[in-house]
Amino acid sequence: MAMTEQISMNRAGAEAPSLPRRSRNPTFWLTAVLGVVLAVLVLPSVAILIARSVMITNPDASFGGLTIAHFTRFFTTTGVLTSTYNSIVFAVFSTVVALLFGGAQAWLVERTNMRFKPLAYMTTIISLGTPYILYVGAWLFLLGKAGPINDVFRMVTGSRGVLIDVYSMFGMVLIEGFLWSPLVFLLLSSTFRVANADLEEAARMSGANVFQTIWNVSIKMAMPAILALALFVFIRAVEAFEVPAMVGMPGGIDVLTTDVYKSIKETIPPDLGYASAYSVVLLVIVGILLYFYGKLAKNAGKYSSITGKSFRPRPFNLGPYRWVAEALVIFNFVLLLLLPLLALLWLALQPFMRAIRPSAFSAMSFHNFATVFSSEYYRDLAVNTILIGAIAATAAVVITFFVGWLSARRKPGGVVLDQLATAPLIFPGIVMGVAFLMVFLSVPVPIYGTLWALAIAYTVRYLPYGLRYSYAGVLQIHHELEEAAGVAGAGPLTMLRRIMAPLLSPALVSAWLFIFLIATKELAVAALLAGPNSQVVAVGMYDLWVNGQGGELAAFGLVWAAVMTCLAFVFYAFARNKA
Repeated sequence: MAMTEQISMNRAGAEAPSLPRRSRNPTFWLTAVLGVVLAVLVLPSVAILIARSVMITNPDASFGGLTIAHFTRFFTTTGVLTSTYNSIVFAVFSTVVALLFGGAQAWLVERTNMRFKPLAYMTTIISLGTPYILYVGAWLFLLGKAGPINDVFRMVTGSRGVLIDVYSMFGMVLIEGFLWSPLVFLLLSSTFRVANADLEEAARMSGANVFQTIWNVSIKMAMPAILALALFVFIRAVEAFEVPAMVGMPGGIDVLTTDVYKSIKETIPPDLGYASAYSVVLLVIVGILLYFYGKLAKNAGKYSSITGKSFRPRPFNLGPYRWVAEALVIFNFVLLLLLPLLALLWLALQPFMRAIRPSAFSAMSFHNFATVFSSEYYRDLAVNTILIGAIAATAAVVITFFVGWLSARRKPGGVVLDQLATAPLIFPGIVMGVAFLMVFLSVPVPIYGTLWALAIAYTVRYLPYGLRYSYAGVLQIHHELEEAAGVAGAGPLTMLRRIMAPLLSPALVSAWLFIFLIATKELAVAALLAGPNSQVVAVGMYDLWVNGQGGELAAFGLVWAAVMTCLAFVFYAFARNKA
């Protein structure tokens, strides 16, 4: 009897409905939660930008009826054609300058027997920690009509003119190229570092001189990587804001990004519809360029050569030309780092912005530094920036850690999550600022102008950067470790916490430091979203420059750059160790 009852109970239990397998799978729930989070973070900004561009905006900022007037105005305005032309010229020649300075130095440092290689790395790392606005301000002083470079030119030639008119397209190109050359150096260094020296030596033994070897062997082997990097720098120059705002706008040179900025900041009430249409067009342009960048990046290994695991290429013997290479690296150090830092130090020690004259030395003091250290305003700028950068970096790294694993291991839904996390890459900074401005104005929660608004926008903006670190890191870890954890009884979440996270920690720390560094320099997004109580360093520096407070800007910038440079050295150490 008891046995019969037991059998009946077993049958009943067997026939009882059970939860679907999917609902009991932690990976499914992880994918679902991440999908919801990414959809909430990424999709509203795209949707509202498109909606605003094809709808009438009422005086109270509410939506009206459908219209194509914003796009009609965009395509029929003469100034748009001029801005587009200026953007293309600015981006093309800035890319050329960046590749010449950064690419040449990368090859000399990684492939030759020249000295002073640490000087090149020091130049790059300190530049990485220096805010863009500070760097641009230094060059505006150096190349200004009363600046030291034009002073020396007039002294030598006896002319009353200037060598360089900094508020011109040439000045814009030169400064933007200088800004991007450190990144070009870092990215091309890894390409030249693993190049096979046998091909270069074979060329030399065949009678080729140094320059023929460089052009016919070194550059052509690295050509896919160089082209991909050139397109990447071109895209970033198209969406650049700091140089066009500080150099182009005062000089009467408009580009696409400054047109979008002025349609929001210099129009009362803000022309949201036209700004949205402008942003959508810019979004499409950048998206197309990124598509071709992806195609080029896939061919980056086209001319790779097979080497051993511990292979280290032999340095290229420059012979009598070594002093030329060393002079170029020293010149690069002086031009890109020493001169701007000396210019900032001069401004910081003066009571107001003034040219370098013998009579000005008696007015030097540490008053600006004292003001910076005693002012609550500068303290708040630093605290807000560090807090927002830390929140954005942490959130981006945590989200992309899980997305990178799901995508790299081809889990269901992983590809969709990867695409959602990568989507913000097509947003120029100023366009993302416009999109989130309209999102925050549309939600019932009063978030616009707060620190949380900036933290959310920064997190979304830098998701693609965190994903590249985590995705590449997961691919380097063999899946058998995960399988072994599963055999031992560990679930997916336990495995991620106990195995993947510790193994990926170098990549995750590097990602956090990199995102933090670039977030603390962000101006385009912050210029549109920061409120009176949520000012950050980049916006504060821009306001100081516009208001003519060059001394306080330089003093505050030098202190801030020193702190960020320390973090940049930590980032470089982690990245180098990981490599």
